[in-house]
Amino acid sequence: MPVRTFTQKHPNLKLVQGFESTVASKCKNYHPANEIFGSGKQFGNKNSLRESHLATGAVFGDQVPKNCDIIEYSHCHDYRKQLSKRFVQFGHEAMLEHELIELLLFKVAPKTALRPLALRLLSTFGDLNGIVAASEHRLLKVEGVTFEVYLHLRLAAEVAKRMAQTKIHKKDIISNWGELIEYCRVSMAHRETELFKVFFLDRKNVLLADEEQAVGTVDHVPVYPREVAKRALELNASALILVHNHPSGDPTPSVEDALMTQKISKACDAIGVIVHDHIIIGKGNEFSFRAEGYFDGVKAT
Repeated sequence: MPVRTFTQKHPNLKLVQGFESTVASKCKNYHPANEIFGSGKQFGNKNSLRESHLATGAVFGDQVPKNCDIIEYSHCHDYRKQLSKRFVQFGHEAMLEHELIELLLFKVAPKTALRPLALRLLSTFGDLNGIVAASEHRLLKVEGVTFEVYLHLRLAAEVAKRMAQTKIHKKDIISNWGELIEYCRVSMAHRETELFKVFFLDRKNVLLADEEQAVGTVDHVPVYPREVAKRALELNASALILVHNHPSGDPTPSVEDALMTQKISKACDAIGVIVHDHIIIGKGNEFSFRAEGYFDGVKAT
């Protein structure tokens, strides 16, 4: 089924003249070809903030009072009401990325001008994924971020993980491979340190347990094959899938990754447990040891 563009979904909404060039000059990832609104992290001063708001407002009916300080206006009731109305009516596709962050934080920062804060967060962490995955320490270093803001962002991240996890709960993992990969992306792709997880499966490849085996540094995570095999016996698992992330974003396996895979496979083979795959999660893609033939003698790069 073809993906419908924003305008196809909302045929009665007309883009005003100059909207694309105005927003595109301010929003790095705005794509006028299919009218999808992307990152707003490239906004600079008050004038550019006002221009961007006037541009989006011209399309969606938002209004900014003349001679108004846009920083001050960004936390007034009317602005928040307009932003909320637009989201309810048109969904996330009608929102710039910084506007989604503003919406997310309205309730926890009722007296704060959230647009500057949202843009600082995007400038620091790159995108929404990077923001919600950031550690408490790094988030609190950003001007305007309180513990309540951190807590709300963390909650959003955990809700997304739980929703993705539900799609693989008590299901045949092999038959729902796409859902497994999506869950791993949501929960691991934007972590700042390496995390090693094991999915333990029964004889029908139904998920028995999804467990974190180890948390490491930015480029290493210690894993003990004997402990993985021991846990498989405790759960009476018949098979498992290994997953870990590369915080660098590049999922290419290292020599150590390949050797670790080989050792765990041998330990599990000794107790009759199958290792279906070892997946490395990057920021934009992933690497499958099984798909690349690494289980045919488990080669190292």
